[in-house]
Amino acid sequence: MIKQLTIFAALAIATASCTAQTASKSTEKSKISKAQAHALITPAADQLAAYLPLLKGKKVGLMGNQTSVVGPDKEHLVDILLREKVDLKFGFAPEHGFRGNVERGEKVNNDVDAKTGLPLYTLYGGNEKQDSIVQSIDVMLFDLQDVGARFYTYITSLHRVMELCAKHNKQLIVLDRPNPCGDQVDGPVRKDDKFKSTVSYHKIAMVHGLTIGELAHMINGEKWLEAGKQCSLTVIPVANWDHNMMYDLPVIPSPSLPNHLSVRLYASLCLFEGTEISVGRGTDWPFQVVGYDSPVYGKFTYQPGEKAGMVKHVEGKGTVMYGEDLRKLNADKQKFTLKYVLDFYKKMPDKSKFFTRAEFFDKLAGTDELRKQILRGASEKEIRNSWASDLKEYKKMRKKYLLYKDFE
Repeated sequence: MIKQLTIFAALAIATASCTAQTASKSTEKSKISKAQAHALITPAADQLAAYLPLLKGKKVGLMGNQTSVVGPDKEHLVDILLREKVDLKFGFAPEHGFRGNVERGEKVNNDVDAKTGLPLYTLYGGNEKQDSIVQSIDVMLFDLQDVGARFYTYITSLHRVMELCAKHNKQLIVLDRPNPCGDQVDGPVRKDDKFKSTVSYHKIAMVHGLTIGELAHMINGEKWLEAGKQCSLTVIPVANWDHNMMYDLPVIPSPSLPNHLSVRLYASLCLFEGTEISVGRGTDWPFQVVGYDSPVYGKFTYQPGEKAGMVKHVEGKGTVMYGEDLRKLNADKQKFTLKYVLDFYKKMPDKSKFFTRAEFFDKLAGTDELRKQILRGASEKEIRNSWASDLKEYKKMRKKYLLYKDFE
């Protein structure tokens, strides 16, 4: 189904896929524990034999960050590549920077990695025109941990890397990682390009149900790159994982997603960023609490302040927030829902103050219809019915690009 660049890569990927299917079947038969199943999951970056031969004798660039780790010791992929004598020329950094210490939305500058001396460039924040840099290499390696929501900008970085590789005829190797929310497909599908932005780059569902590797094949297959081009793509798949399996990330993907629960609640709570409602930034529990400045929103209270990685963009900093404490929820059971947004809208005394960032809310939603439905007082069931048709078509398209057993 998917064209590979070398016989070796094809064999490596087939072997990994067969291993994943075998492990999945044995897991079902023996009913091993969740912890045991999780321990068997092998991200592509850990499968050195599958991709190091593809880099031999090549000039290589890397799109990576603090999630680009290898093995139980969480050694950075950069250190592995340099130790293996890979001719690594530069690193690309996404939002939050190469080491994950840049706040959301803040400028990521071209720099030098302090630990390795590797030159660093960025494709984030209007810096996507890095043509001369990409022209200097033979192969681009991509290894970022996504969280499965359309507005998480690492998938925008993927698209920009693919654009550059297609434009300059460079090989792209994607080291795939599990989607920690890959057990669901939900939410509105982004409408026309009026709503296209860094946080809503593709016409996919809000909770897209794809790994980075699967999305890369979709971008290529649907010819979403400029002028319908396709990049030369190899995806090294995850072994021993499928879309039915939970995956607790070994490294936090960004400062505001510190644990599995925050990752599982992220898609449901991120829409609040188009409002003044706090989702716990500036506390020890970002994306695990939600509140606003009046007791009408709930009995639970907290006060956002300044925490590492959450200093410049904190809703309600220094103000007592009243709302809901979600910290005791079972993370694995959390799926996308509109109930939190609808509940806070209903409770707000002056509803004209809810959508203070309406344009950004629409970009997050990928449509202005959701905001208008909330303003009309539509129920979650009515809202879901309105996007059911688009979601059905998206799911049909998605199936063409799946590399792993689906949850349905």
